[in-house]
Amino acid sequence: MPNRPLSGVSACVFDAYGTLFDFASAARSCADVLGDAAPRVSALWRDKQLQYTWLRAVQGCHADFWQVTGDALDFTLETLGLAHPGLRERLMALYLALEPFSEVPDVLATLRRAGLKTAILSNGTPAMLDAAVGRAGLGPMFDDVLSVEDVGVFKPDPRVYQLAVDRLGCPAAAIAFQSSNAWDAYAASAFGMQVVWCNRYGQMREHLPGAPDCEITTLADLPALIQSPRT
Repeated sequence: MPNRPLSGVSACVFDAYGTLFDFASAARSCADVLGDAAPRVSALWRDKQLQYTWLRAVQGCHADFWQVTGDALDFTLETLGLAHPGLRERLMALYLALEPFSEVPDVLATLRRAGLKTAILSNGTPAMLDAAVGRAGLGPMFDDVLSVEDVGVFKPDPRVYQLAVDRLGCPAAAIAFQSSNAWDAYAASAFGMQVVWCNRYGQMREHLPGAPDCEITTLADLPALIQSPRT
């Protein structure tokens, strides 16, 4: 899609997992045990994790993202026949210490210098997000770190996106929302946010309400697309 600069942006809000933090880094750090199965573990774990958030939302059976992540990992290890002692505990601990993508610190610093508010809006629990942000040393880069636990339902429920509007004190149209998940990008657009889809994983476009305003493959391209209200 052709990209055009976003106008009137006062806040940049980011999805966490896959957008700021590399969820594949957990399994990659266990390559000594997983070997060439590491990519399969990452892919199935992530797919099942997201499926469980959607299914729980439809069922009205909310459990926090830490439980969902553990349940998805159990499914993954059972499916792939991986029963190494201590592997589950090691992978779960590593999920609290996911590596940020290399461009993230510089991008956030650039946005902050431009006077933009910055925040995370994530399915993750407050404890999970605090751990990831703290380990990466990114705490000073955010005005707020928002968890779906404040509304008790996972994305893409509109109440999650409303949380950013309420907490940041600006209308949806003044928020640039960044996600690597196509479904999340489309949902935020349908809600009324301006959206930059960071399509790191070469996903196909969705056939859902809404549409991203811009598509990039790395957040390094984000600052050039943002025009703040004072620009």
